[in-house]
Amino acid sequence: MYNFANLKKSFGEVVDWLKVELQTIRTGRATPAILDGIRVEAYGSRMPVNQIATITGEDARTLRVSPWDMSQAKTVEKAIQDAGLGLSVSVDDRGVRVHFPELSDERRATLVKLCKQKLEESRIKIKSERESVWEDIQRNHRDGKIGEDDKFRLKEEMQKIVDEANKKLEELAERKETEIFN
Repeated sequence: MYNFANLKKSFGEVVDWLKVELQTIRTGRATPAILDGIRVEAYGSRMPVNQIATITGEDARTLRVSPWDMSQAKTVEKAIQDAGLGLSVSVDDRGVRVHFPELSDERRATLVKLCKQKLEESRIKIKSERESVWEDIQRNHRDGKIGEDDKFRLKEEMQKIVDEANKKLEELAERKETEIFN
């Protein structure tokens, strides 16, 4: 009667968006995904770090960024420092070392607050999509395409999909918060 495929697809996109956003939030561990949002001025344009260098983990708190063209090492170093992630950066003969310092309690609290902010942004997107679908269902009811009972049955079905998406978002945020505090 009513196809919720588009709603499920857009909710999936919101969940994926939150996953990516949470990956960029730094924890005590060195993860290459932290550098995904950093763009470097290289070859006349702004490019993501992972498109001009190889990023590998040296140990639990250090990443090695090895530019394919070593002349880009200083540019990469500057881009990482300018990103304001609170990382220590140094250039050596093999590229750029990115050291993740221990997180202070204050910094952990700030990161948790940022997680909650990203979670709220995703919830707003979910709510917006929900409202759009609900308006469409009501329009179909007004136009006589669906009956009163079907309208409320569809609303319940839609709410189950919304609740499932919100649960996934909550789980992602909780997992990230646990990661920040460990």
